[in-house]
Amino acid sequence: MRSAIVDLGSNSVRLVVFEGRERNPVMIFNEKATLRLGSGLDTSKRLNPKGVALAEDVFKRFYAVATTMGADPFVVLATAAVRDATDGPEFINKLNQWMPNVPIHILTGEEEADYAAAGVLCSIPNADGVVADIGGGSMELVQLCGQQRFNAQTLPLGVIRLMDRSERKVSKAKSIVTKDLKTVEWLDEVKKKNLYLVGGAFRAMAQLYMEYTSYPLSIVHYFTLPYDEAKRMVEWTIEKSKGGLNNNMPTFIHKRLNDLPYAATVLGQLLARMRPEKIIFCAEGVREGWYMRNVVSQSARSQDPQESAARDISERLGRVKEFPLALMQWTSSLFKDESVTMKRLRWNACLISDSGCHDHPAYRKEESYRRILCMAGMAFDHPTRAFLALTTAMRYEAGVEEEFLSSAKKILTHKQFEQAVILGMAFRVAYTLSGNLPSLLLRTRLKVGKKKLTLYFSHHLDAVISDAVTRRLSRLGQLMGLETQLLPDHEDEPKALKAPKASKKQ
Repeated sequence: MRSAIVDLGSNSVRLVVFEGRERNPVMIFNEKATLRLGSGLDTSKRLNPKGVALAEDVFKRFYAVATTMGADPFVVLATAAVRDATDGPEFINKLNQWMPNVPIHILTGEEEADYAAAGVLCSIPNADGVVADIGGGSMELVQLCGQQRFNAQTLPLGVIRLMDRSERKVSKAKSIVTKDLKTVEWLDEVKKKNLYLVGGAFRAMAQLYMEYTSYPLSIVHYFTLPYDEAKRMVEWTIEKSKGGLNNNMPTFIHKRLNDLPYAATVLGQLLARMRPEKIIFCAEGVREGWYMRNVVSQSARSQDPQESAARDISERLGRVKEFPLALMQWTSSLFKDESVTMKRLRWNACLISDSGCHDHPAYRKEESYRRILCMAGMAFDHPTRAFLALTTAMRYEAGVEEEFLSSAKKILTHKQFEQAVILGMAFRVAYTLSGNLPSLLLRTRLKVGKKKLTLYFSHHLDAVISDAVTRRLSRLGQLMGLETQLLPDHEDEPKALKAPKASKKQ
């Protein structure tokens, strides 16, 4: 089952086709065309004629692709440029001819903010703070708290419009932004909260700064900076834009070069007004918000996005669907005073622990690591990606000093890195011991004591306690600073499998 949305903005128009009705959007087609329909709108009050002239071929192509793919529902959402232009209705009439029988919705500023907020909540359901969605013609602000949306407001601060209003003078743009933000009185109520940044200009700024700082992961979604570092990024972007950027930048950033100082100016004034604890870049916005509200069922919406994504990996790539549950039970004593966050990580790691089983053995550890670290889904923040990828690599016999693990070392704290290694090594013992058979694994149990790590086994399982099991158990004990021992277990009957309690959406 497929669905499609055309996001008609002031700078670009994009077609996205989603496949399925799952909790986490799966894009199978994503194409953008830059029309800059909002260029000059502030003075002419009309859509950019050059963009209008290019639009017919673009929309006819999008229509052919989406209808041939059988997308249903299939809609067009138009935003600030069409909303504000005097010839907006005339352009909509053309769209109806180019895309017959496709519903076209001109979003109000509040509706646009609402969809953007729903998009952020799609992958970050515990978001608490303010969403700022910058486009070409407008910027939408909306407050998020407790999975609810409040105080939606739109401002004429899209990068194209701000460029026009300031006559391409960044210093003048700063005063315009400051004045416009003063009209948003509720911003004073959300000081120190997080700021979630949506929109192509913000994403381009993040990508540029990630390259400048040699950040170890080229995924903008969930890229997070504390307040002071965010300020440095804004200052660096504006200063760098003055002198021009080198030609080695990605193509999509070159297309945004003129926009970057204005996006940075908007962000700088938001930082000054809110002083957020941190900023979080989000690649999910209006399109994903529409998907969540119009395609996904209410029951699917209530699922935890991380667990849903991990279950999908398990179902697609794992071999025995009951094994993750057995593994979760078997590793339950591994971490003393385990936090809710750590338990959630462990469960997701159990779910994906067999994801490299179909890879070639010579490349399995690295392939499984990169698969999880760089997966296309939006559910995982960067530390979670790194933790799960490292755990999976260790399960497939990676060494902690291997070069390809360097990204995990840079992203994770020392404690997180250590926990991921220990969990992965425990998985290695479990799979060696059981051959991926839940009933066999649960005839054994792992117990972590003050000084010893003990593997208990049923008396009739002597034959499965091989040299490989003993060696790997010993290695796990060394990592944990514990002696190891194997002992017969008087509990011959395995405990019944119990699913972990559903975690609250994070």
